[in-house]
Amino acid sequence: MDNLLTRLRNSKLVLWGIVGALVVGMLIPLLLLVPRRNQAGPPESPEAHQTIVTQVIGSMDRASLLGDSPTRGNPNAPIVLFKFSDFQCPYCVVAAGNMKSFVGNHEDDLLYVYKHFPLTQIHPEAMPSAKAAWAAQQQGQFWLYHDGLFANQARLGEELYVELAEAMGLDVEQFNRDRASAEAEAAIQQDLDLAEQLRLQGTPSFIMNDLLISGGAPPQLFEEIFSQINSLIQGQGQ
Repeated sequence: MDNLLTRLRNSKLVLWGIVGALVVGMLIPLLLLVPRRNQAGPPESPEAHQTIVTQVIGSMDRASLLGDSPTRGNPNAPIVLFKFSDFQCPYCVVAAGNMKSFVGNHEDDLLYVYKHFPLTQIHPEAMPSAKAAWAAQQQGQFWLYHDGLFANQARLGEELYVELAEAMGLDVEQFNRDRASAEAEAAIQQDLDLAEQLRLQGTPSFIMNDLLISGGAPPQLFEEIFSQINSLIQGQGQ
């Protein structure tokens, strides 16, 4: 990923032109709506924030960025889309639906990575649901559990977590043990630490390779950015 990011960085102005044209008009309402966590406050401008994201992503290798996070798509794809999300965030429900279609359309050319970003100050079930999803991941059922949590967001709580585990045929004893473990806490904290480094301000937040994308961006923006990055990659390979 390091070499790819270096090449793409030279074309950042092209991508920023696309982002700016589609997002500026809705930037103010998004800042008002998207739940926030980062206590450091937002960077002084979108450009400054993008610089921070580029520096953080560029300083880490692919394996470190992915960690043990759940993924979908092609594990060797040159384009990686990170989603930082909270299971109790209402905007994340909409984004999850959009991402299912988007990732499905590009699963051969894209690696989609889920990162936990529970907004514990405003969502009391954000951390318990994240730990439950992590426990389901230990039994190979993260994405099904992920879908179950979002489909039943109004019911988030202990009863639902166990109900979903039972319905999926998980080993419930292991599930309960895993979600209460220090390993679950550490895994989620690792994602939170990365979000803090990236100065992410709320959920959902997306990063495609090293390009920051607003959480409320419309599906067509993801398609356009994907197309532009893919074209740049193909051009660099010729």
